[in-house]
Amino acid sequence: MFPHHRERDQPIFSTRAHVFQIDPATKRNWIPASKHAVNVSFFYDANRSVYRIISVGGTKAIINCTVTPSMTFTKTSQKFGQWADSRANTVYGLGFATEQQLHQFSEKFKEVKDAARLARGKSQDKELVNTALTIAAPQYSQSPPVMCVNGPEDKLYRSQSADITLSSEKERIKKMLSEGSICDMNLEAELFGLQDSNSKLVAALHEANANVEQWKKQLAAYQEETERLREQVADLEAHGAQGPSDLLKDELTQSLEELEALLKAKDEEIHILQSKKAEYHEMEHARDEAIRRFREMEMRNAELERRIQNTEQNLSNSLEERDRMDTEIQRAIEILDIKIFDLNDLRQSLVKLLEK
Repeated sequence: MFPHHRERDQPIFSTRAHVFQIDPATKRNWIPASKHAVNVSFFYDANRSVYRIISVGGTKAIINCTVTPSMTFTKTSQKFGQWADSRANTVYGLGFATEQQLHQFSEKFKEVKDAARLARGKSQDKELVNTALTIAAPQYSQSPPVMCVNGPEDKLYRSQSADITLSSEKERIKKMLSEGSICDMNLEAELFGLQDSNSKLVAALHEANANVEQWKKQLAAYQEETERLREQVADLEAHGAQGPSDLLKDELTQSLEELEALLKAKDEEIHILQSKKAEYHEMEHARDEAIRRFREMEMRNAELERRIQNTEQNLSNSLEERDRMDTEIQRAIEILDIKIFDLNDLRQSLVKLLEK
């Protein structure tokens, strides 16, 4: 996919981004690795046939990651993405200035990962061919010694298969942990949003309660004023007041109607505030539910971390077993080479005896 004749320090692709690393203590929070946006580049190492992601901040390398076929770059927002490096035991995060830069880096990451897969396949095929040529080098040997070599070689294939299986399981759990961390951060953001809404509703509720008390006092005063005006109207009607009293009656009746309309409006406002209070209780319930889900996600992450530790231990044991088997196979091959050489000497001696 990329030309293999590039120089070792020749970058394949470069972009600028803010670099972060996951907090090793919490495995959730991000720690800035650079104060400003820095260059993040893909390199191809022709000597080792590997692809690397390198970023230098000041005088030190803040990213030095070898790309493997099992790595996955995940977009967690419109301008942010992350990937896990199991060799460095960390998770890198990149914050880009635009969504287009994030998309370009993600596509290049996929291309480099596919190229790394092809390079690894070619390297493994070359190693297998060299091993086969080494075993089959003495063309004059008889078939039984060659058959003896095939047994340990089968064990080597089985060891490599077990190693690949364990690596796949480890990467799958790493991916689950990464997804769990993303869900964890989303829940945390949702919880913060609910807490902010909750604080706003609490402030509004306190203000509404204060207004309700004030309105209740005003309502009691209006009711007293209404009763007083009604008593005045009834007193005027009872004593049969003259013409000017009719005008006063009309004014009192109008004031009474205005007070009744005001009372009705205040009752509606009190009803609205009571409905807001019900919404506040619903928000409290939603906040409690988010807290519960957040705690469940923390427990799930702890379980995934425990499974990863067990898988890493199993992988380490498998690698040690494979190294031990490789040593035994090499020792067996050396012994077989010696036996074959002795048999060849014996054959030549027998030929000379027959010629005599």
